[in-house]
Amino acid sequence: MHKPGYRWAVIGLVLCFVVVILGAYTRLVHAGLGCPDWPGCYGFISVPQSDGALETAQMRFPDDPVEAFKAWAEMIHRYAAGLLGLLILGLALYSLKQRHQPDYPVALCFGLLGLVICQALFGMWTVTLKLWPQVVTAHLLGGFTTLSLLLLLSLRLSGRLQALPASPGIARLRNLARLTLLVVIGQIMLGGWTSTNYAAVACIDLPTCHGEWWPEMDFATGFNLLHQEVGPNYLGGMLEGPGRTAIHFTHRIGAVITTLMALTLAWQLWRSRYPLLASLVTLMLTVQVALGVTNVLAHLPLPVAVAHNGVAALLLLSVISVNYRLRAPTSVRRPMQSNSSRRTLAGSV
Repeated sequence: MHKPGYRWAVIGLVLCFVVVILGAYTRLVHAGLGCPDWPGCYGFISVPQSDGALETAQMRFPDDPVEAFKAWAEMIHRYAAGLLGLLILGLALYSLKQRHQPDYPVALCFGLLGLVICQALFGMWTVTLKLWPQVVTAHLLGGFTTLSLLLLLSLRLSGRLQALPASPGIARLRNLARLTLLVVIGQIMLGGWTSTNYAAVACIDLPTCHGEWWPEMDFATGFNLLHQEVGPNYLGGMLEGPGRTAIHFTHRIGAVITTLMALTLAWQLWRSRYPLLASLVTLMLTVQVALGVTNVLAHLPLPVAVAHNGVAALLLLSVISVNYRLRAPTSVRRPMQSNSSRRTLAGSV
């Protein structure tokens, strides 16, 4: 039996996935600065369209002519993100009403609220700092984190997927799932850094890069967070070829490691008689690898690039679901904590 607020949590999860997709689309069509101000657009609540509004917009931002398509892409993303923020605020306030219910995730709801406020700030800085890669990457990762926490909230309120009883086999599988989750998160971080530095097409051949197994690369520049200063407009990227190649090549290596880890997890899940979870991880991984290869060989077609972002989110959610299913029961965790406390007290005496 699900708890109160479950349906709204699921709606928030779906809406957050849409926001992530819209964010990827906005970034890929180079519309991140479609509106040069925040939270409005050229000083208006919506995209200026009339002759008078366009003239006013041009006077306010003479160096940034209005491009309606890019402005609408940016504003639709903002509208959806704002709606998500209001929904999360509602969930947090509703959780206060339910705080007397046993195990109701009040802290998780307010953690989500704090995160979405940070996301709003990162969204603002993305515009005001002119797509500074560090901020854009943090904004992307914040979106994935919000999506992940909404999944956890939905699972906790659903009352399903009960924790598994403790056993040596489950403990080993649980550790493997945790390690796989860390690897997937690391790969998403690399993917975000690749995207925000416009390094997705730094190599346009497979399995080599520029016809070489180890091309010319500048890792010091590509991964130096202090190298790119605040101030310039980073639309299109500022790194030279070797720096972008280093980022792209590292993302490829991360993809190989992620594939091996996810396949190992899926195989162990299958052996442990969890075929649905194994199939879910395998499906998401297969689609994601296929999209990544297509991005390189087809030179980043827009639908494929957007799908690559979306399936990355789905792969993350599938691995989180595996970890949630394999979690230790509360009845097992609490005695371990109490025993530890007793040993500490005994030692102090």
